[in-house]
Amino acid sequence: MTSHTLSRPLASLLVVAAAGTALAVTSDPAHASADRIRLGSASDTGRPSWDGPAFTMNGDGGVVGGSMTRAIDAIRGNTGSLDVVVLAGSAPTSGSKTPECDTITALPGVNSCTTWTLTTASDGNNTQLNTDIRNAEFVYFAGGDQCRYAAWKGTALQASVQSVVAKGGGSGGGSAGLHINSSLVYDACTASATSAAALANPYDKSVTFTTGMFDWPNYGDTINDSHFVARDRMGRTMAFVARAVEDGLTTQGKAWGVGIDEGGSSLYIDRNGLATLYGNDAYVVLGDHQPEQAAPGKPLTFSNYKIWHLTGGQTFDFAHRPACGYYRRSVTKGVPDPNLYNGTPETGCGTSGGGTAVSESEPNDSRSTADDITSDAPAVTVSGALATTTDRDYFKFTLASGTTATISCAIPDAYDADAYLLDAAGSTLTRSVNDGRGSDESLTYTRTASGSGTYYLDLEAYAGSGPATYACHLSTA
Repeated sequence: MTSHTLSRPLASLLVVAAAGTALAVTSDPAHASADRIRLGSASDTGRPSWDGPAFTMNGDGGVVGGSMTRAIDAIRGNTGSLDVVVLAGSAPTSGSKTPECDTITALPGVNSCTTWTLTTASDGNNTQLNTDIRNAEFVYFAGGDQCRYAAWKGTALQASVQSVVAKGGGSGGGSAGLHINSSLVYDACTASATSAAALANPYDKSVTFTTGMFDWPNYGDTINDSHFVARDRMGRTMAFVARAVEDGLTTQGKAWGVGIDEGGSSLYIDRNGLATLYGNDAYVVLGDHQPEQAAPGKPLTFSNYKIWHLTGGQTFDFAHRPACGYYRRSVTKGVPDPNLYNGTPETGCGTSGGGTAVSESEPNDSRSTADDITSDAPAVTVSGALATTTDRDYFKFTLASGTTATISCAIPDAYDADAYLLDAAGSTLTRSVNDGRGSDESLTYTRTASGSGTYYLDLEAYAGSGPATYACHLSTA
């Protein structure tokens, strides 16, 4: 396979990796405007099926090693290797021409990483580009200008990226690459909106959207925003959400803003829609009713946004979106409430829709003292800490006949934890014992017996301990 040198006008990446292959760099001229550089193996890996999809949503343009590794491992089922493609809208002005692939090719399970720089919308129909994408298992959109990425709508590139996710691969990106991966894209095609301008007039010329680009599983009705806290973008996300609801750009009269901060913050989203935050801060901003005022030339009034603040290691279930855990903030005549980025989550807001959060209550070191989470189904996230090497945390729940429990545990780097699913008598039905501190665990079990049965999730410290918290998401269906 030949390679070409890229410029960086369109920020998109596809990364595909295959294990055990020595890295190589190949370069050839492509056509006049689309450039290509491939790192790693010159040949694509291949297998009948992949285990994704998986997604990485980054607050700035850099690849976050933790979330990217997790996506790669999920897609390849921890075996073999895959290929990645990175899409970019412009070449770096200094340093390496392939900064994203430099990071990606150093990760386990990567066979190759190919950077394409696309300077015109028509480059989206480049034959070699689309061959590379369709042969890849992950596509990463680089930072840059999301308006250039939105211009790929309707080209072959759009369908090629969709085919990667459909076969069990993944997609992701940072900064501009984050924006293009939500179902409603803030495209910034006229100017970059500020919070002040968008709140003063949610129809300001800087507030423009692209619809119909990508619609990833479990991630519908979302509007991504980047560099969130650092550039004070809560206000403009509130305006984006209000516009989406007012103009019917999302479904069921609701819109969900997803704001991710810079400095290494990244949401990893698994095949079941469970998002886990790597880094410091992310926010989910829900508008679930019509704005009191959203009209051209008039300041925004919108009451009671529901805001979830995620910190490192915490989860958010996009498949079963929670009805609890939020604080509220409003905007009145263009002026937002104070303390937009922090609030005390409301209590007593119910469990409709699932996604409740439960913290362990010690002592819960045995089945007889287990925290009972039965009433929190069909979706609940339990959290706690394995404070000593002998600590064990038990959570009790029930399953009806024919019901499947899916459990995904995000384990902090401080220790190696193992997860066990036990029956009512304490016998192990299935377990997850991945090696290494910070290695995540997952379990799936279907009750085939008639009636309902009692089960226990048992978390144990295998190596190390400490106050850092794990988060295990349980969903039943």
